[in-house]
Amino acid sequence: MPRLYGNRIMLREYQTEDYACMREWVNEPEIVDCLSDVFLYPQTAHDTRKFLDAVIERENEDHRGFVIADLETSVYMGQIDLFSFDWRSRVAEMGMVIGNPALHGLGFGSEAIRLLQQFAFNQLNLNRLELKVHADNAKAIRCYINCGFQEEGRLRDRHFANGKYNDLILMSILKREYDAREGSSV
Repeated sequence: MPRLYGNRIMLREYQTEDYACMREWVNEPEIVDCLSDVFLYPQTAHDTRKFLDAVIERENEDHRGFVIADLETSVYMGQIDLFSFDWRSRVAEMGMVIGNPALHGLGFGSEAIRLLQQFAFNQLNLNRLELKVHADNAKAIRCYINCGFQEEGRLRDRHFANGKYNDLILMSILKREYDAREGSSV
């Protein structure tokens, strides 16, 4: 995939050097509690290496993604991925993580999403991007809404973490909504 350049970040290919940065967050509750059940158990070094190698070697045709990296240094900040492709209906699911809590709330996630939307809608010709987010993840929900995603529904009490059940919110943005947003910002 090509590299995508924003104002402060780039979306680039995964590299073997990203391993150390990924290991810094994969077992941190502050980060992984908001992610999928893949992180329910501690991630071993082997788990991280296996994931990274599989992405680099493109072993899973249903998973493509980018590292979110500093524009100047190319240093790993997080990752943003597309998966569960439905090429007939032109749909993919998106997932994202910024691994360093000190980088949260600074707009890096929003910039990464906008770059990914541009790529997904204008290069891959997708018609729909969708995602799932835990209802108690207010910062992520605000970020997604600011990037044009709309809530479509909730799976009530679908996620259990830290002793309580939470809803899982389904969100999406359509190409025509993206195009309308881009047209209004010109």
